[in-house]
Amino acid sequence: MGKRPIEPEVLLEYQWVSDPAVHPLTSAVAYMVKEIDPVKNNYRTHIRVVSIEGEDDTPLTDGDKDSSPLWSPDGKQLAFLRIKEDGKQVWTVSADATRITQLTYAKRSVGNFVWSPDGKMILYSSKVSNDMNLESLSLEEARKDEGSRGKMYNRTLPKAEGAGWWDGMYTHLFLLYLESGAITQLTSGNYNASQPAWSPDGQEIAFLAKIISDAVNDPDLVPYNDVYTMNLTDMKLKKRTISTININQFNYSPDGTSFAIIGDDRKYGSGTQNRLYTVSTSGGTIEVFPAEIDMQIGNYILNDVKSGMAAPGPLFVPNGTEIYSLGTSHGQVHLYRFAKNVAPEAVTKGDIDIYQLTTTAEGTFVVGTAMDAQGPAEIVRIDTQTGRVLRLTNGNKKLMDDLNLSVPEELWVDVPDGYPLQGWIMKPPGLSVGQKVPLALVIHGGPHAMYSPTYSHELQTLAAEGYAVLFANPRGSFGYGQDFAQGCRGDFGGGDYEDLMAMVDTALARYDYIDDTRLGVIGGSYGGLMTNWIVTQTKRFRAAVSQRSISNWLSFYGLSDIGISYTEGIVGGNPWDQPELLWQRSPLAHVKKVEVPMLIMHGEQDLRCPIGQSDEWYTALKRLGKKARLIRYPGSNHSFLKIGKPSYRVEALEEVNSWFNEHLRGGE
Repeated sequence: MGKRPIEPEVLLEYQWVSDPAVHPLTSAVAYMVKEIDPVKNNYRTHIRVVSIEGEDDTPLTDGDKDSSPLWSPDGKQLAFLRIKEDGKQVWTVSADATRITQLTYAKRSVGNFVWSPDGKMILYSSKVSNDMNLESLSLEEARKDEGSRGKMYNRTLPKAEGAGWWDGMYTHLFLLYLESGAITQLTSGNYNASQPAWSPDGQEIAFLAKIISDAVNDPDLVPYNDVYTMNLTDMKLKKRTISTININQFNYSPDGTSFAIIGDDRKYGSGTQNRLYTVSTSGGTIEVFPAEIDMQIGNYILNDVKSGMAAPGPLFVPNGTEIYSLGTSHGQVHLYRFAKNVAPEAVTKGDIDIYQLTTTAEGTFVVGTAMDAQGPAEIVRIDTQTGRVLRLTNGNKKLMDDLNLSVPEELWVDVPDGYPLQGWIMKPPGLSVGQKVPLALVIHGGPHAMYSPTYSHELQTLAAEGYAVLFANPRGSFGYGQDFAQGCRGDFGGGDYEDLMAMVDTALARYDYIDDTRLGVIGGSYGGLMTNWIVTQTKRFRAAVSQRSISNWLSFYGLSDIGISYTEGIVGGNPWDQPELLWQRSPLAHVKKVEVPMLIMHGEQDLRCPIGQSDEWYTALKRLGKKARLIRYPGSNHSFLKIGKPSYRVEALEEVNSWFNEHLRGGE
């Protein structure tokens, strides 16, 4: 029996794994599994545990909204987050799965949590209001009060993608004493406290915050945050960094004398590469930890079958001074070992995308979440000496063995101004000798991100439908050095557009199975913006799909949650000082040139690229008599194609295939 094609509805069969947590004694790995519930049209999650050898993979919790597992220091129980009627709370389950207990009853749910080193306390975050009258109301009373009056804002940026319009709350830290059940609020004020952590001796906590004490600086426009500590004896808050770094992640050293930090100095805005820093836990100058490197630290690969957040921070080698971190480079994300003043050493090799990390107690292994070209991510064990990767879970193996995959082929292109471009092409499975097929150029968002040859459901469905699929990393992408990453800033629609056209030219010259009269283009976010731009600059494409896009920089500036910084960084101006610059770099300004049929797709709750951008684009196209179709997805934000309602995700892929089939294959 032949293998099945990867059709859009295969999405309903995947298992997504994430959040590995290593047992402190046995090294057994607890992890989260996410699956789609087709009846409820949403996702269910529970926690399983597997041995460090990849054996005895068994369920540990029986909920359908369980996540974020974390073993207690003595290994006798596992804490995790569970969503029920009272919101997201911290629960524990005994190691043998016989006893389960709810620990927190936070009024507005729990964000993050972490055990104290002695296992007697749990530090967690939750939202609170600085308005004592509002804080005294029950949630039902607060909702009734909110519904009776208008919403007032004084902040420069009162909205955020994924979170919505600001509710007036701040995230603060609380300490739960497990024996007595007492709770102490540790932080308060007009700031958010994030990424709570304990010092190794359990005497202090640390967290990230942006605390602006003067009336001159606008917190919403200051790009830097800081590490703060609080000694639990005197409860005094101390700032340990000096507001010069945009800190993404941090961690204590094993001896508690320093912090490792991943962040950037914002020299090139959002296009600035991360660096690895260290600073004393008593404060002082932040120092660059390794020798000068030109690699993006962290994971910046975009993919539609990832699950879970990135690693919680740089990891110190247990009882050592070296640091483990991920590095994004040339289509891969590997585990690197960093030592002071020497070049980082790659621990892993080959085609791989690693995006979560933790270590065993003795440091023999790093446990992570990783994927390759053969399917969605699995939990893996990495030998820190040999770099050998052992897959611990195989939740998708049976499914993937039954599917007909297209394996990406690497493609490099040299362009006149000296930037070598990396891309990949996928052939339709079962392509016959001499057969000609249409090509779909797929453009990633960001632009400061990266495509890789690892498994993508979106790209596989296009290949299965009979398309050659071309995807690449044009200038502006991370993973190729700082100059390349900043290469599109102030030059949108210039070098990045030329890079993509050069990639298409090379593919057409190199692969004789591509029909150069049947070319399609598709992209989302920045890729949707670039798709809109491309169809105003060239007539070589016969069909286009624009998803979650930008069409008008002048309106985007004030409507997007990142409109100010993004427009000023990517285009280089604002609507009152450089209106002509913004307009000329807007696809809408050139809409009369569009001749290609356009499919436009957008989530209605998108605050990153607000849906008005697609509405403007669609309205102009229709008014000019162009062929266009708009699909709006209710209740969906910017990430709906990756984590949105399952039925929307499947339908969106089907609509893309149908649009390309109609205009590139005559409806065949």
